[in-house]
Amino acid sequence: MIRCAGVHKSYRLGAETVHALRGVDLAVAEPGFEAVMGASGSGKSTLLHLLAALDTPDAGEIRIGGERIDTLGDADLTRFRRTRVGLIFQRFNLLPTLTARENVELPGILAGLSPADAANRSAALLDRLGLAGRADHRPDALSGGEQQRVAIARALFFAPPVVLADEPTGALDSATAEELWSLLDELAAERETTVLMVTHEPAAAVHCRRVHVLGDGVILGAFDTEGLDATGVAARAQQFGR
Repeated sequence: MIRCAGVHKSYRLGAETVHALRGVDLAVAEPGFEAVMGASGSGKSTLLHLLAALDTPDAGEIRIGGERIDTLGDADLTRFRRTRVGLIFQRFNLLPTLTARENVELPGILAGLSPADAANRSAALLDRLGLAGRADHRPDALSGGEQQRVAIARALFFAPPVVLADEPTGALDSATAEELWSLLDELAAERETTVLMVTHEPAAAVHCRRVHVLGDGVILGAFDTEGLDATGVAARAQQFGR
C-alpha cells in the first residue's frame, strides 16, 4: 500500500541546507493502522507531506497503492490527492463557515459529484462516526473530538486506500485522544484502509499494529506492538535509536 525507496529531501534555511530525509526506505504492505514514530526534527512531517504528494522528493521513489506518485504531472497529482489519499491534521482544518455536513461534502462537490450523491456519502460517514445529530452544526459549536471526527469523515469521503494522519490527537485531551486512536484502528479494519499516523507519542503508537521508527531522516527499524503497553513501545523505539 505504501512503499518508499531511497527517499531524500533537503531544504534551504538561509545559508544552511537542512537534510530532512536521508534515504528513507518504508514498506506498509497491508491495510491496517500503523505509525511512523520519531522525535521532533526526525523528518516525520516531511515524510508525510511527500506521501500525500504535497511536496516532491529530491531523489527516490514513492508508491501509494501501486502507483508511483513522485513523477506525476499536475493533473494526476490533483486527482491523486483528491481521491487516492485522505489527510487528517492536528488542527482539524475545517472551514468555519460550513456545517459539519458541508465540510465532509466539500471534496465531492469540488470533484463534480452531484449534491445528492455528496449528501448521501456525507450522511453515511457522519452517522458511522456518531455525528448524525451534529451534522448541521458549524465547527465552533462542536467539541475538539467532534471536529476531528468530522475531519476523519472528510478524509474518508472517497474511500481512499491510504489515510495519512499528522499527530491527529495533538489538540485533544487524553481521554478523547484514546477514543480517536481506537476509532482509527476500527475504521482501518472495517474499510480495509491503510492508516499511517506520524507521532512522537508512545501512547498513540501503542494503538497501531506496527511502528516504524524514524530518526535523523532515516527509518531505523520497525516492530510489532502486540503485547506491548506504551512504556514497552517507548523502550523498543529507544533501542533503535541507540
